[in-house]
Formats: sequence, C-alpha cells, structure tokens
Amino acid sequence: MTINDALRAIAGFFIMLSVLLSIYHSQNWLYFTAFVGLNLFQSAFTKWCPMITLLRALGLPEHRGNVRNLK
Repeated sequence: MTINDALRAIAGFFIMLSVLLSIYHSQNWLYFTAFVGLNLFQSAFTKWCPMITLLRALGLPEHRGNVRNLK
C-alpha cells in the first residue's frame, strides 16, 4: 500500500465514521467531517498534508515497486 492509497483509505474511513457518529450519537461529529474535508481541500493547493507526513514517518512507500509506464 502506498502513501496515496493509505491517505484515501484513512480519509474515507474518517468521513464515514464521523457521519455514522453524527447520525447515532451527536451531530457535532459533522465538525470532524468538515475538518477532514477542509484538510483535503487545503492540501490540494499547498501540496502539504499532515497525514502524509505521518505516513512517511511510518515508512510507507511513495510509489509501488514494479510500476510500468502504460502508454
């Protein structure tokens, strides 16, 4: 699993979890959903994401090993 794969999986998990918590526990969990969305939005412009920094520190690879150039 690469950093980008893990980032998408973590963001999707956090969004789904916070939506479910907002339905069954408290609507205040939607603030967490907004936080995740805003973080993804700002990273599109700044090219920096705190989760990617953490995933790099954990040693996840940037790219897959034997990726062929498909043209």
